[in-house]
Amino acid sequence: MKHQTLEQLQNIADIDQAYPHRVMSRSERLERWVELLEMSPHRRLATLYQTEHQPTSVLSLLRSDNSPISVAFEDPILRAAGLEDDTYGQGKRFFGLTDGELHNVLCYCHFGATVSAATAAHYVRGILGMDRPGLFARLRALFTS
Repeated sequence: MKHQTLEQLQNIADIDQAYPHRVMSRSERLERWVELLEMSPHRRLATLYQTEHQPTSVLSLLRSDNSPISVAFEDPILRAAGLEDDTYGQGKRFFGLTDGELHNVLCYCHFGATVSAATAAHYVRGILGMDRPGLFARLRALFTS
């Protein structure tokens, strides 16, 4: 068998670099974020200062080292799924969150300078719960089917 360098093999082979990366649904991305936060529930994470008072241009670029979004960005699975950085704007876009939802997870006004990973996970899990139909919708489905 002939020895070939990596460059030679890459020129010959038709390799799909994106193959191992699969598209994750919004729920899967949020569930993965919860799992990551719950791995170290007592970890203190930085909050973002007064997100509700920041202009949109500043808000989308807002970030902090060791924030709940940084925990997600540290994960190779979420980065492979499309999380580009740990800014507020990228977290909002990638996880499909509203400003209000993201505000509840990481704003300074709720928790002070830091929030525990367990508390952040609790709020993200609450967002996941919004995907389910409410109590009355489920009861109506029981009686109409």
